Amino acid sequence: MLAVTASDFTIYLIDDDPAVLKSLGRLLQSTGYQTKPYVSAEEFLREHDASVPGCIVLDLLMPGLNGLEVQETLARQDVERPIVFLTGQATIPASVLAMRAGAIDFLCKPIELSDLLSALKVAQERDKTNRAAIGARQVVLDRLKKLTPRERQVLDCVTKGLLNKQIGCDLGVHEKTIKVHRARAFTKMGAKNVPELMRMMAAIPR
Repeated sequence: MLAVTASDFTIYLIDDDPAVLKSLGRLLQSTGYQTKPYVSAEEFLREHDASVPGCIVLDLLMPGLNGLEVQETLARQDVERPIVFLTGQATIPASVLAMRAGAIDFLCKPIELSDLLSALKVAQERDKTNRAAIGARQVVLDRLKKLTPRERQVLDCVTKGLLNKQIGCDLGVHEKTIKVHRARAFTKMGAKNVPELMRMMAAIPR
């Protein structure tokens, strides 16, 4: 996988204060980051493309949807977008909620550039890790689609720890036939043994 540089990583800036957006945009662009500003959370959510590498620098308190509600909305959509919160009115309950929900950091305005850049570095690494995991899940899902219904049944039984004889009894199929289905399923999945298959299956939602 190619490394994602700062110039390939988009910082989505969401703040209802145009002056803050302009200042942050200039600051981050001077360090090599691409930025995309939004004056409302609703506008961001309408245009958001989860396939683009990046993170969100998000104001906590805004008209309409607030920062925590944006975080909740993305979570409901199964979007793993790293978030750095900014606020001029920090509260301990809000910061606790944000961090428990996976926020990278919770920074108070006016912010220190070094603190923001440190948070963005963490966000960039997390985004890279998230995308690698998503890619691995998709590979497994694509391979599962190649299985016949019987091969999938056998594979599910294998992941439950059943032996060929037990699988045959459960499915009403001769043990030799189970061995054939099992071998074909392992080949299609690209798994050399049961532990490897278990790791692959653990990567996908059940």
